[in-house]
Amino acid sequence: MASHFTRRSILQGSAALGLTASLPGFALADAMGDLVAAATKEGKLNTIALPPDWANYGKMMEAFTKKYGIQIDNASPNASSAQELQAVKSTRGQDRAVDVVDVGPSFALIGQQQKLFAPYKVAGWDSIPADMKDKDGHWYGDYFGVVSFGVNTKVVKNVPQTWADLLKPEYKNMIALNGNPLSAGAAFGGVYAASLGNGGSLDDIKPGVEFFAKLAKSGNFIPVGVTPATLESGQTPIAINWDYLNLGYRDKFKGKAPIEVVVPSDGVFGNFYAQAISAFAKNPEAAKLWQEFVYSDEGQLIYLEGYAHPARFNDLAKAGKIPADLEAKLPPSKFYTDVKFPTEDQQKAAQKVLQENWQNMVGQ
Repeated sequence: MASHFTRRSILQGSAALGLTASLPGFALADAMGDLVAAATKEGKLNTIALPPDWANYGKMMEAFTKKYGIQIDNASPNASSAQELQAVKSTRGQDRAVDVVDVGPSFALIGQQQKLFAPYKVAGWDSIPADMKDKDGHWYGDYFGVVSFGVNTKVVKNVPQTWADLLKPEYKNMIALNGNPLSAGAAFGGVYAASLGNGGSLDDIKPGVEFFAKLAKSGNFIPVGVTPATLESGQTPIAINWDYLNLGYRDKFKGKAPIEVVVPSDGVFGNFYAQAISAFAKNPEAAKLWQEFVYSDEGQLIYLEGYAHPARFNDLAKAGKIPADLEAKLPPSKFYTDVKFPTEDQQKAAQKVLQENWQNMVGQ
């Protein structure tokens, strides 16, 4: 990048430029200083759908506020990805207008198509894998995981190990998803994983829908969205959810409710969530600073502490920045080495199949 850019022109030029790591060190530091000043002048950040016990977001928000003194108003912590996009539109022009979102990749694509996001590239842009970001910076993956079974063994005596196991009569009224796959990224991933375990592929999610239709018909699948409380109480004793959530609940409920976490051997599906800045952000500079923090080494390691693999995981590992004690707490690497994320076209096709079949076939 040309050295004649001034600090101010760096910040006031293309919104997509951001604090790219290709800037000289001094220019990057100066640009960051200006961004911090502008963000702290705004003094507030409006987030949405960041549950404190999801991917360690409680610590992420606390650390950001402590570092920069910017207060966070986190609306609707348990909102779905679809509800996040709706909130970007419905709060436009208001003091509570959404600044940033954290959505499943299929909804990141929808948000981009609807022109809801402002492009911005963080300093660590180059170390975010190409298949986890929009090339122009409208959205970019922040963390990923794989679909797992979180099992409350106080209720479930025989822990299921495979998707096929879930069809057993002993699991009647026990199995639940984290939301509805038509609107929630975690549930969407659950159906995709079931497809991979039942003869489907990233190009064909239909076997997953058929599998849940069987579960619903048998009475094993219940129309209750998984929450930490429903897993702990045993209302949803087999929770099909992201590994980092189930692993977090395992730690949280230790001594109260024994939770065992299983990655089904017959269908491993991984996917990521994506950050994006609202095109109608009330606090656009604070939104950019939030992104810089989330993708900094500090922010990425906060995700990892919550068992979510950060987007820059390989970069951090190569640089030796992952503490040994933290690495020892992570699940076996075999579940992550061969994970492939669905492409944009595959996700669009999967969404279409779900829209056309889920309600009719599963009815929940």
